[in-house]
Amino acid sequence: MKSIIFYFSLPFLYLISILPFPIFYLFSDFIYFLLYYVIGYRKEVVYANLKNSFPGKSDAEIKKIRKQFYKYLCDLVLETFKTLTISQSSAKKRCYMGPETLELFNRYAEEKKSIIIVMGHFGNWEWAGNTFSLNCRQQLYVIYHPLSNKYFDGLIYRMRTRFGSKLIAMRDTYKDMIRLKEEVNATAFIADQTPAPESAYWTTFLNQDTPVFWGTEKIAKKVNYPVVYASVKRTGRGYYEIKAETLFENPKATTDGEISEAHTRKLEKEIREQPEIWLWSHRRWKHKRRVSTEKARD
Repeated sequence: MKSIIFYFSLPFLYLISILPFPIFYLFSDFIYFLLYYVIGYRKEVVYANLKNSFPGKSDAEIKKIRKQFYKYLCDLVLETFKTLTISQSSAKKRCYMGPETLELFNRYAEEKKSIIIVMGHFGNWEWAGNTFSLNCRQQLYVIYHPLSNKYFDGLIYRMRTRFGSKLIAMRDTYKDMIRLKEEVNATAFIADQTPAPESAYWTTFLNQDTPVFWGTEKIAKKVNYPVVYASVKRTGRGYYEIKAETLFENPKATTDGEISEAHTRKLEKEIREQPEIWLWSHRRWKHKRRVSTEKARD
């Protein structure tokens, strides 16, 4: 059954991907109308997440951001499938890496230093990976969760590796990074997913108790690669700019929680500046902090 659904969907996905951008975004507007007004996909979840994150905003402001988010979510999903056929020149034009950011990554390549890139589900992280691989000298590895549907997992794999990026299954992250330690590379962690509460670093994020994966910090300390925070800001519909800055040159010298706190604060600042392009439909706060958790932080 899964194979039937996949092969039935595939021509439709390719058809979407080859649409000229003006028609492409008109189709996205139609999907938004269905998703928001007809289906109402997770509207209450999004509303609650926004209300709890921005208690100072009025109900009208919250609902305005919610609408903006759904419009962006539709763009994001379709832009992901655009990766199937987008040209290299269009990919670099629409997700731009400025000279200062390129210089930062080139410096590490020249110094033959592998790096860890940490980011969130903010902006078009899929296009950012393509742009990195098209512009930078390092081999990019992206940590990901394989999908249970092997057919769609294969499709996503092809899209994400089309311009040279490679993927590492989350369960194999440290093992593969050690295996690849002789190669100058960059490993990208999307660090705002929801970990198991008992093994998380706890902090306050967007006005709420929030668990954060320890994995990014622990691996950074073990391999001692510089930790670089990357943001993908939306500059217009279908256009993004990648900016990056080094958080820690020597992760081994940091205290427990320092790396996790630093990249969480960076993401929080970005979300406050451009809230509609974060993934609000994710059940980010489904776990509650246990007072007795040893790793709890205020």
